[in-house]
Amino acid sequence: MKVTYNHIISGIVTLIGVTILFSCQGNLNEVREMDLQGDSPQAVAEGLNLKFTDSGRLVAILRSPRMFDYTNKEFPYREFPDGVEVEFFDEENRKNTVNSDYGIIYEETGLIDLRGNVVIVTSDNTQLEASQLYWDQDRSWLFTDRPNTIKFPDGGINEGQGFDSNQNFGNFRSRTNVGVQIIDEKEDE
Repeated sequence: MKVTYNHIISGIVTLIGVTILFSCQGNLNEVREMDLQGDSPQAVAEGLNLKFTDSGRLVAILRSPRMFDYTNKEFPYREFPDGVEVEFFDEENRKNTVNSDYGIIYEETGLIDLRGNVVIVTSDNTQLEASQLYWDQDRSWLFTDRPNTIKFPDGGINEGQGFDSNQNFGNFRSRTNVGVQIIDEKEDE
């Protein structure tokens, strides 16, 4: 058998090609691990419709077109980039609704950051509108430093720059505000 120059060259090219293929396969697993540790979520949910119960009673329904789960991070969180709607039900089955264009839940702190067209409607038709709102789940407390408008069922309106409140608006503190309050005066007979 006569070995020619072309046989030697094609043998060398084949050897280099096989070496490259085997060396890439070993690095592929390392590349996949780096991707999981990077900015990728550990899970993506589409068309989310979660129902939360407590002792068989429906307490909340969460809906969102999409959720990214980053609970694999050092500071775990869940992100709702396309908006979120949550309905809460109290012990008497009265519904409170929260809508926003964007939401993020920080797992360790229990803090929820809602942004963009945040609207809360309580069971008594009190309506809060803000560009951003934080909700501390552990303390059942709402707060913001951004401009906000609250419309009360009696026709009263409060426009302010920042407020703190418990989640049923029973203990409300507005920082700076302008508004109209309706006072029902009853005459003594």
